[in-house]
Amino acid sequence: MRLLLLLVLGWCSLTTNAQHRVTLSGLVREKAASAPLPFVNVSLQYVDGKIFAATITDEKGRFSIADVTSGNYVLEYRMIGFLTHRTPVFVGSLSNFLEVEAVDLEDNTKLLDEVVVTTGRSQDVNDKMDKKTFTVSDNIAQAGGSVLQAMQNLPGVTTQDGKLQLRGNDKVTVLIDGKQTAITGFNNQTGLDNIPASAVDKIEIILNPSAKYDANGNAGIINIIYKKSKKEGLNGKVGLGSGYGALWERKANLPSIRPQYSLTPKINPSLSLNYRNGKANYYFQGDYLYTETLNKNEFVKRFYDDGTLINQQTKRNRTTHFTTIKTGVDWSYDDHNTLSFSGVFGSENIIDNGDEPFFNRDLTQWLRLWQFLEDEIKTTVMTSASWQHTFTEPGHVLNASAQYTFHRENEKYFFTNILPSSVGNDAFRLLSDENVIDLALDYTRPLRYGRVEGGIKYRKRWIPTDMQFFPGINSPIDADAGGKAKYIEAIPAVYGNYVFENTKFEVEAGIRMEFVQLEYDVNPNHPVYQSDGYNYSEPFPNLRFAYKLSENDKFSLFYNRRVDRPAEVDIRIFPKYDDAEIIKVGNPALRPQFTDAVELGYKRSFEKGYLFFSGYHRYVNGTITRIATTTPGSNLIYAVFQNAGKSYSTGAELTISKEVMPWLTAMLGLNGYRNRFDAFTTTSLYPEPVAFSAAAQGIYSGSIKSNTTMRLGKTSSMQLSASWLAPDVIPQGRTNARFSVDAGVKKSIQKGKGDVFLNATDLFNTLVIRREVQGDGFRYYSDDYYETQVVRVGYSYKF
Repeated sequence: MRLLLLLVLGWCSLTTNAQHRVTLSGLVREKAASAPLPFVNVSLQYVDGKIFAATITDEKGRFSIADVTSGNYVLEYRMIGFLTHRTPVFVGSLSNFLEVEAVDLEDNTKLLDEVVVTTGRSQDVNDKMDKKTFTVSDNIAQAGGSVLQAMQNLPGVTTQDGKLQLRGNDKVTVLIDGKQTAITGFNNQTGLDNIPASAVDKIEIILNPSAKYDANGNAGIINIIYKKSKKEGLNGKVGLGSGYGALWERKANLPSIRPQYSLTPKINPSLSLNYRNGKANYYFQGDYLYTETLNKNEFVKRFYDDGTLINQQTKRNRTTHFTTIKTGVDWSYDDHNTLSFSGVFGSENIIDNGDEPFFNRDLTQWLRLWQFLEDEIKTTVMTSASWQHTFTEPGHVLNASAQYTFHRENEKYFFTNILPSSVGNDAFRLLSDENVIDLALDYTRPLRYGRVEGGIKYRKRWIPTDMQFFPGINSPIDADAGGKAKYIEAIPAVYGNYVFENTKFEVEAGIRMEFVQLEYDVNPNHPVYQSDGYNYSEPFPNLRFAYKLSENDKFSLFYNRRVDRPAEVDIRIFPKYDDAEIIKVGNPALRPQFTDAVELGYKRSFEKGYLFFSGYHRYVNGTITRIATTTPGSNLIYAVFQNAGKSYSTGAELTISKEVMPWLTAMLGLNGYRNRFDAFTTTSLYPEPVAFSAAAQGIYSGSIKSNTTMRLGKTSSMQLSASWLAPDVIPQGRTNARFSVDAGVKKSIQKGKGDVFLNATDLFNTLVIRREVQGDGFRYYSDDYYETQVVRVGYSYKF
C-alpha cells in the first residue's frame, strides 16, 4: 500500500512537470550605446554546463526560449566583440512566462572569441578560425593613411604593387560592407591605397569563406566595413589628419630628368554623422584625401644575350584627390520589416608626371627620354536597396537586395618621346564605362543546434571601352592596337549552407553553384586579337569540421574550392605605355584559374592571450600571371597575362598574442610557405607569336610580423610594428627580401571624446622592392625606391 501511494504521488508529480512548460524571454542591450543588440547567441544551460536550449536575439534585441521545465539554470550571452555574460536563473512552476532582467553587454577589447586584430592590442581568431577582424581606430602606427597602409603589418598580410597579399597570394576579393563595388574592383583589387582609413570602422579578413560568399578570390576575402552608428539621437565623429612623406632622397635620379617629389604633403579631413529617431536611422560618411606621392622610383638594368645593357629609371610624381561620400537610411516600418537605402559616390583624380630615361651600360650615352603626363579621373556611383523580414522566431530572416554600380574611367596620357635625333609627341585616351547590376535573395533559419542558409544571386556586368592612340615621330606606340571593345558578363548563382554545433563537434557544409557566361568583343581591325570569351557551370563546395578538446582548445579542418576569373583589365587588348620599353598588355584568351584548398587549424585561448597555428595547402590549375617576352630584332619587352599551368602553395602560420604586463601587450606572427610552379609552355600573341617555356621552380618564403603596444598612463599608448618579408618566387623570377618598422603614439583627451596621434611608417627608410626576371634572350633586375616613409599627425573628436 505504501509503495502504491509513492508510485501514485510520483506519477502525479511527473504529470504536473510534463504539463507545465515555461517560456523564458528577455532583452539584451549594448552597454556603450544603450541600444538593443541583435543576433546575440543566448543559451540556457544546466548548472553542469550542458545546453538545454539556444537561440539568438532579434532585431530589437529580444529573445525567447519556450518549453523550459522547472529547475536551476544559467543563461549565457555570447557575441563576437563583446564580453560573455552569464546569469543564474531559477524557473519555477507558478507562471507560464518568465521575463528575465535585461542584460547590458560590454565591448570586449581583449577579444578571446574573435581576433579583433587591433595592431598591438589583444588579437584572436574567431571560434570558427576562418576570420580575423581588424579595428582601424586602434591602429596607431598607420593611423591617418589609406586602407592599404593600415593593413600592411597584419599577420599573414603583405602588400606589393598597390595590392594586398594573403599568405603571399594577391588573388583577393575585396568587399565594402559585404558587397563588391567598382571602388575596390569586381574580379580584382584596386584603389585600396586611395581609400582613407578614417572612413572605415573594421576590416574583416576571411581566409576560408563559406558558400554564401561569391566563389571569386582563392586567397580569401577582405570585407571593409564603413562607419555607421545606431545610437539614438544625433552623434558622429570629425577628424583631420595631415603629414609629409619623401623626407629625403633615397636614390639620386639618372641624369637629365626632372626632380623627384620631396616633402610630399598629405591631408585627410573626415566627417561621420548619424541620426536615429524612432524607427529610422540616417547616416552620412564623408572623406577627402589629398596626397602628393613619389609613387614609383624604379631603377632597372636590362641585360640581353647579344651583350646589350640598358639602364633605365621610371620616376612617377603623383598627385591624388580622392573624395568618398556614403549616405543612407534604415527604416523599420514595423516589428518585422526593415527597408534600407544607401548611396555611394567616389571621385578620384590622379595626375602623374613621369620621367623615364634610358642609358647605355656606363651612363655615358642617353638612348631615349620618355616623359609623360597622365590625367585620370575615376567616378563611381553606387545605389542599393534592401528589404529584411524577420520572422517570429529570432534569427529567422529573409533578405532581398538590389544594387546598381556605375564606374567611369577617363584616362588621358600625353608623352614626349625624346631621341638623340628627334622629338615626338604621342598621346592616348581611354574611356571605360562599367555597369553592374546585382540582385540577391538570402534566407537564414536557426535550428536547435545550428542553422541553415540559402540564397540566389544574379549579376549582369557590361563594360564598353574605347582606346584611341595618337603616335608621333619614331613612336613606340602601336596605333593599330586601339579601337573599341566590350566586356559582357552574366553570373547566376545559388547556394546552400548547413551549420551544426554541440558541446564537442562543429560541422559546416555548403555548396555554391555558379553559371558564368563571358563575352569579350574586340575591334575587328585589331592586328592581333579577336573576340573571345568563356562559360562554365561549376560547383564550389566548402566544408569545416571542428573538434573541441576543451573550452579553450579546438581543432578545425577546412576545405573549399574557389575560382579567380580574369579581371576586365587583364584581358584588355590595349597596350599601356607608362613604361615605353616594358609594355603591359592584356590577353582576351585568358581563362579562369581554379583552386582547391585545405587547412588544419588549432587555437588555444589562455588568460589575456591566445595561440593560433594552422597548416595549409593550395593547388591552383591555370595559374594567371604576366609573362615577359621580346620579339626578334627588338629590345622592347612585352608583359602579357597568360595561364601558366599548375602551381602550389604549402605552408604554416603561427600567431601568438599575450598581455605580458598590465602595460605591455605583444603579438608575434610567423608565416612560412613553399611556392612552386610546374614547368609550362605558352605562346604570347602580342605583338607577334612568341613561344615561351619555363622549367619547374619553387622557393621557401614567408614573413615575420610583430606588434607591441605600451600603455603610457591611463590615456596614452605607444605602438611599434615591425615586418620582414622573405624572398618569393614568380613564374619568371623572384622578389627579394624587404624589412620595415612603423611606430606611433596616441593620446585620449577631452574626457575620452578626443584623440590625437603621431606616427611614422618605414621609420628607417629600409623598404625597397627588388625583383629579378629571366626571359628568353634577356634578364632584368629592378629596385624600386618609391615613397614609403611618411610622418603623420591627426586629431578626431566624437560627439
